[in-house]
Amino acid sequence: MRDVVGDLRSHRAWARALKNIDIVFHLAAQTSESLAACNPAADLEANVLPMLRLLECSQRCDTAPDIVFAGTVTESGFARRLPVDERQPDLPATIYDMHKLMAETCLKHYSAQGLVRGTVLRFSNVYGPGPSSATADRGVLNQMMRRALRGDPLPLYGAGRAMRDFVFVEDATRAFLAAGAGIHRLNGNHYVIGSGQGHTLRQAFELVLARAELITGRRSTLRRIHPPKRSSAIATRNFVANSSAFRLATGWRPETSLREGIDRTLSAYACES
Repeated sequence: MRDVVGDLRSHRAWARALKNIDIVFHLAAQTSESLAACNPAADLEANVLPMLRLLECSQRCDTAPDIVFAGTVTESGFARRLPVDERQPDLPATIYDMHKLMAETCLKHYSAQGLVRGTVLRFSNVYGPGPSSATADRGVLNQMMRRALRGDPLPLYGAGRAMRDFVFVEDATRAFLAAGAGIHRLNGNHYVIGSGQGHTLRQAFELVLARAELITGRRSTLRRIHPPKRSSAIATRNFVANSSAFRLATGWRPETSLREGIDRTLSAYACES
């Protein structure tokens, strides 16, 4: 492996990074909805400009690299029905999601012109062992696991009835690899990626409390709080993924249940302390 550090908004960074490269997994992003709302121009530069620079530089390569882009299921906005598949119309409800969709549209345009091969994986809530999120509105389930191990109460907005589809990080990684291997079949399309299992936030948090208690010997509590006044309405959405199109195209399927994923993440965090 070779680390290449640079500003992905610049041609120079991509020109250095793309030398002798067959495939790009584009995961770089500014992921905070609140920061995007506070500074839309900066979010545009962080989430759209790098894709344009990547596409421009790819054309100058002897052989353009294939591109797998990390999207998000919230690009389509509020679900009309569950589970959600690729037929859901795209009506982004936040600046962040609008910019992610713009980057995705740029990739699809270049793909349709035959200039690159590319596909987009729209992930639901990814969790699992890894570093802490840079912002408080991302990696919520991971944050709750760290709090439970410390014995701190877990804050829950209202009754916690909003439903989420949590996908374990290793399942997400295998989806990326499957997309790279099957790019000739996936080219020009986006795919919804999730576990296919819905859990309310209350159910997920209570499972975290129960599994953390087995490690620490003490049980934390849930603490109901009011959502911030300026919180995005997208936070109250319900979502469950239908990933059958991607499964049929690549053979990928999620392998990790929510309980197993929580156990593995808690064990990893417990070893850090």
